Amino acid sequence: MYKNNSLTELTFRGMLLGSILTIIFTASNVYLGLKVGLTFSSSIPAVVISMAVLSFFRNSNILENNMVQTQASAAGTLSSVIFVIPGLFMCGYWTEFPLWQTFLICLCGGGLGVLFTIPLRRAMVTKSKLVYPEGRAAAEILKVVNQDQSNKKSKNGIKEIISGSFIAAFISLLSSGFKILATESNFSFIWNKMAFGFSTGYSLALLGAGYLVGLAGALALFLGMFLAWGVFTPYLSNLDFDSTKNATELATSVWSAKVRLIGTGAIAIAALWTLIELLDPVIKGLKEIIKNTKISDKQNLDPKDTDLSLKSIFLLFILMSIGLFIAFYNFVTDANLSLSNHIIFAVSGTLIAIFIGFFVAAACGYMAGLVGSSSSPISGIGLIGIIVSSLVILFLGSQEKIFADESLSKFAIALAIFTTSAILATAAISNDNLQDLKTGHLVGATPWKQQVSLLIGCIFGALAIVPVLNLLYQAYGFKGAMPRPDMDISAALAAPQANLMSTIAQGIFNHNIAWNYIIFGALIGIAIIIIDKILKKYQKSLPPLAVGIGIYLPPEAIIPLIVGGILNYYVMKYLKKKYAHNSHKEEKIAKCEQKGILFASGLIVGESIFGVIIAGITVFSVSNQGSENPLALNLGFTDNGILASIVFIAVMLYFVKRIVKKD
Repeated sequence: MYKNNSLTELTFRGMLLGSILTIIFTASNVYLGLKVGLTFSSSIPAVVISMAVLSFFRNSNILENNMVQTQASAAGTLSSVIFVIPGLFMCGYWTEFPLWQTFLICLCGGGLGVLFTIPLRRAMVTKSKLVYPEGRAAAEILKVVNQDQSNKKSKNGIKEIISGSFIAAFISLLSSGFKILATESNFSFIWNKMAFGFSTGYSLALLGAGYLVGLAGALALFLGMFLAWGVFTPYLSNLDFDSTKNATELATSVWSAKVRLIGTGAIAIAALWTLIELLDPVIKGLKEIIKNTKISDKQNLDPKDTDLSLKSIFLLFILMSIGLFIAFYNFVTDANLSLSNHIIFAVSGTLIAIFIGFFVAAACGYMAGLVGSSSSPISGIGLIGIIVSSLVILFLGSQEKIFADESLSKFAIALAIFTTSAILATAAISNDNLQDLKTGHLVGATPWKQQVSLLIGCIFGALAIVPVLNLLYQAYGFKGAMPRPDMDISAALAAPQANLMSTIAQGIFNHNIAWNYIIFGALIGIAIIIIDKILKKYQKSLPPLAVGIGIYLPPEAIIPLIVGGILNYYVMKYLKKKYAHNSHKEEKIAKCEQKGILFASGLIVGESIFGVIIAGITVFSVSNQGSENPLALNLGFTDNGILASIVFIAVMLYFVKRIVKKD
């Protein structure tokens, strides 16, 4: 761990800068999430921007920069709640945004995500071998730039980061900006009434993240992808063959409607197993927090390894729980039930959000450590949340016999979606916070100060999300839910995940959900867990969550991760062979490995920052009645993927050359 014992961490200027970045990243993420169902991790862009701004102050330091990125990344991630909340419009329950209800759900759900990561920190960050690719990349950037600029080693490190950043940003400009290069390629065919589909993406950020993840995670992702597209999709498309659809439409529709549910079942059971395996270290972490509060001699504690006190955690937990209850109670009173039913549903919603929130906090933290925050399937956690919430509310309503009325059935669907919003806020923050705590651990930050910064980020994130959501809804509307009858439906925001959540909730309450696929996915998850336990006896591993993620995520997101992991393996194998007889073998390999980490970090940095820039440009253009692709050159040709493949391979070869070349 990087030691910094006398540097200032929490400063007013840092918190102010973090708040400004929070608003910018949140607005960008909300728009992109509603438009195409994707968000980006704001940790690394926040690191780079913070270092650039605070460099104007002579007494700025690495830990102050770390606090800025911690705050900004927490708020940027909180925007993932937009994967659920629009479902309240799509199911026909909301017709306008109750701003303070949405604010409370985001703030209290996010705050619980911070609190739930505290007992997980030692188990999953300090003592774990999980990679946390973005957290590690952010730490490397902070450390390298913080070193003496006259130091040759530091200059070489900065050169690696800048090179990777420039290349990734330039390629992103050509693809996402100018639309000259394809961002993905698709190939599909029908054989024997079975649809086979395959797609690959060309994201250099994911290539870099895959390099940091390594081979074990890459192979598990590949297995999941193979099961999804080489086994499940062809088989299920044969059973439901539709001659009116082409190969791509058939394969994609089967994967979206059925195979993804299998992935959801696999993720759910793997997440449950992860929680069971973590129970012991989590309980030890809680005991340690309790023990530390009883130690009167504070000199016995390492000031750089202390969390928020148990008293602070308990007080904040009570406040967040009360806030959630108020939001739920106000929500259920709109249904005009009896007072007892209002209390029952408000308490049930609050308890579901808290207990499922803690469950997904551990699972999301593990997934972020395994494949990174950007690739962690938060929407998969949302699917688990909507299923559990719907089942509990359906059971309670059936006991009270209140769902016979159609309007009350709509209320039940809406309550399940509202509850899932709180769960997803907790999951999203947990997903990113442990990444931030990993960065802090590597640069020597104080955990409790980071936790304070995370809570501040949640406040500003919740403040930013509410008006941006309302602005976008009033300006464009959501697919299937327009604020005014005379609006252009073609310009409506798709909000694909929210649409899926709404569909599943309605399916559960209307008793037409495809449970067989979810149960089958759970059985797949159990089988992978057994295989993983057997492999561990031979010092091998097959992470069950990674297999579930491989089934759930589209191949264009998985392929670059797999390529990066395999690239890491063969590069390290080559280096070990190259320096096998060198007297400074370990030093040489470590130096090359460091170059690879820094260049991979640069790839993540470049694409992430450009994602922020292009999102801002797009929002500005659309808000002024401009194009949704304001930078597109429209040269009259469309890249079918060949040119993008050549560029991707060229960057990959250049990446390898930089790692193995002699200084």
